[in-house]
Order: sequence, then structure tokens, then C-alpha cells
Amino acid sequence: MNRTASISRRSFLAALGLGTAAALLSGCAGPSGSSAPASSAPASSPAEPPAVEPFLTPEEFPGVDGSTACIPLIAQIIADTTGTDLTEAQSAVNVSTTAYAWENMGVYDSELIRLLIVYEAPDYVKEEIAQAGTQLDQKAIGRDALVFIVNQDNPVQSLTLDQLREIYAGRITNWKEVGGADAPIVAFQRGEDSGSQTLFRNLLIGDGDLMEAPTELAPASMGGLVDSIASYNNSANAIGFSVYYYIDQMYSQPGLRLLAVEGVTPSSDTIASQAYPLCNDFYAVVRSSAAANSPERQVYDWLSTDQGIQCIKTAGYVPYFSVEK
Repeated sequence: MNRTASISRRSFLAALGLGTAAALLSGCAGPSGSSAPASSAPASSPAEPPAVEPFLTPEEFPGVDGSTACIPLIAQIIADTTGTDLTEAQSAVNVSTTAYAWENMGVYDSELIRLLIVYEAPDYVKEEIAQAGTQLDQKAIGRDALVFIVNQDNPVQSLTLDQLREIYAGRITNWKEVGGADAPIVAFQRGEDSGSQTLFRNLLIGDGDLMEAPTELAPASMGGLVDSIASYNNSANAIGFSVYYYIDQMYSQPGLRLLAVEGVTPSSDTIASQAYPLCNDFYAVVRSSAAANSPERQVYDWLSTDQGIQCIKTAGYVPYFSVEK
């Protein structure tokens, strides 16, 4: 695809992002009488979580965009900050995915998008934002991980970082080379505009070699990748990747399991401790010009408070600040 066609496609998807933001604002403008669901502390926590007090009306909540894997968290933030019923908040959330969310705020300067809950932007989007001269404030609010998915019948339980790099460089091509069956490795990737592909490049590949995946091995959506691995020839020779909380909180398929990496299985505990070797942060983002009393700045600041940290925990994620403090 040439650059002109690529920009045109992104512009079209950005326009879709504007529509989803408007839908969110409309959805959050519904009844606000019900209070946010009571938060309960994790079993391992001896202390009561702080009470969450709404401080915005549904109509005041800023237009939000972000990454697919952050949808449950966005819904919890809406519920906790506005008192909206969580089910209602969940039905209102729609996002335009990582790259397009960043573009909506940083390149196209959409007035409807005032807050991002998002994974790291692809390099080409960072360049676009720099060229646009948009000034953004961002901070890590949570921690996730890049995880690798295989068929449950695959006898391989763990791979090293070097083995994964060699597989995706096309130098290890058969599972028997890593202790598995004598079967060719079918390695799925995502498109370059995918947030999980960005993490895959940043966390694992770096400046190393990466084979080009044919179209049928690069599904457009994270759900498509999971479905493809689950159904590929009904065999155990496929491998792919996602982010942990998408698989854990949003979308899984029977017959699949997560690989350990360097002998460590991904979980909330191993991500919090960073024992799992492919951890990454996700972010809250607002324009640097957002006023201190603007709804988006209030939510942005709140996410670092005890109540905001509890919100992130309640949504099932590892909060960044509880790990760092």
C-alpha cells in the first residue's frame, strides 16, 4: 500500500473514532442515579479499599479513546468517576484502537477526544504527532505484558526470549527445534498499526530481524488473531501474541494456553513483580493545554490517587503506582 492510500485509510478510521467518541458521550449522558458498584479489595490485601466518590456527571465525562485491551478499564473509570452503572458504562465504550486513538488526539486534533487510555504509539504515529507539533502529557497508570499463545496440545511449555526471536526471524521453523513435535511453526503477527505489534517489536524484536508475515498470518484484530490460532488446521503448530489483559479480561478461546517465557508464566502477580520478562506500561494521555479544572485533567490526576489506583485494581489490572510506590 502506498503512503497516500495509507493516510487515506487512517483518516477514514479516525473519522470512525470521532463517531465512537460522540456515541460514548451520548451513552454516558443517560441515567446517573445508580451508584458505582462497590469495590472489593483483592484477597491478598488486608486493608479496605478507599471509598470511590464520583466527581463528574456523566455529561461532563471527557470524550475518550484508546486501546482495545483497555476497554474494561475505561468502563470502570467512567463508572467510578460519574456514578454510572458499570453495565451501562461498558455498553457505552467504543475505541478506535491504539494507533488511531493517538492520531485522533495528536494528529487530527479531534475536539471530541480529550482523554486517552492507551498503549504505546507505533513509531510512525510518534513521528506524525511530532510533525503536527501537538503537545501531550502522558503518564503510566498500569502494567501489562506481551504474551504468546499456543494450542493446548502443543507440548512446548516455555520458550526463551532468544528462541522467540529466532522463530519470528524465520530461523527456527520447526517445533522439534525447541523440544516440541516434528511440525512446522506457523507464526502469526499483527499489522503495523496494531498496539500489540508495536509492543512485540519494542519488547522482543528491537533492531533484530523480523520475517514478513503473509496477510493470512496477520489478522486485523486481536480477536481475529486468537480465533486464527484456535482454528488453524485444528493443529498444534500455530503461535501468536497478544497483551495479557486482552486474553485474561476480554477474549479467550477454548483449546489455547499461554506460554511461559524464560520459565515464567504470565499472571497478574508475575506482571506486578516484573518476574515475567515482557512487561510493559500503558498510559493516560491528555493535551498539555488541558486546564487544571477540565474534566480530562481531573480524571488524569485522579488516576494517580488512592481511589484511582483502586479503580485500576477493581477493573482487574495491575496499577503502575502501587508497584512503584
